[in-house]
Amino acid sequence: MAERNEEKEKINNQNNASGCRENAQSERDHKESKNFRKDERATRTDEKAEEEKGKNNKEEKKDPLKEAQDQIAQLKDKYLRSVAEFDNYRKRTLKEKAELILNGSEKTITAILPVMDDFERALANENSEPKAMQDGMKLIFKKFQKVLSALGVKKIETKDKDFDTAYMEAVALVPGMGDKKKGKVIDCVQAGYTLNDKVIRHAKVAVGQ
Repeated sequence: MAERNEEKEKINNQNNASGCRENAQSERDHKESKNFRKDERATRTDEKAEEEKGKNNKEEKKDPLKEAQDQIAQLKDKYLRSVAEFDNYRKRTLKEKAELILNGSEKTITAILPVMDDFERALANENSEPKAMQDGMKLIFKKFQKVLSALGVKKIETKDKDFDTAYMEAVALVPGMGDKKKGKVIDCVQAGYTLNDKVIRHAKVAVGQ
């Protein structure tokens, strides 16, 4: 009986020892598997870091030819834009200039039209006496002078003035006028005018000799 109990106890001890060994082996396998997964993740992280580093290096090391081509493309685009803008400006300027030439006299004509109306009314009055007609013409003439003055037109004064080629044109020389009249304007054949201080018609005069 005692022998049987001893055998059972030995068997139990052996089973327990075997279980402990299996548990220890299982724990070692679990640790090794866990360590393997850690190493695998670390390896993947290192590989990913290397890939990113490689991409950055590629971006830093751009092809000089490609950079030059990009710069040329940008400069060409700017040049084409500038040419287009200048062409539009040129066309707009030419159009404005043509309109100015065509309609530049609009202000002048608009100012003169009231004088034309006065002439029409005076001529339409057939029963006017010569004196009344003359007075009417004088009023119209004064009105016309005011219109021209408002437009910047001024008459060149010539009476008893020294002959000045900048404003006058000598059409006749009058001899025997004496030293006092020498080089002076004796008579004005046709009046001259300036527009904003620019001579638009020289006065035609006779000069003492």
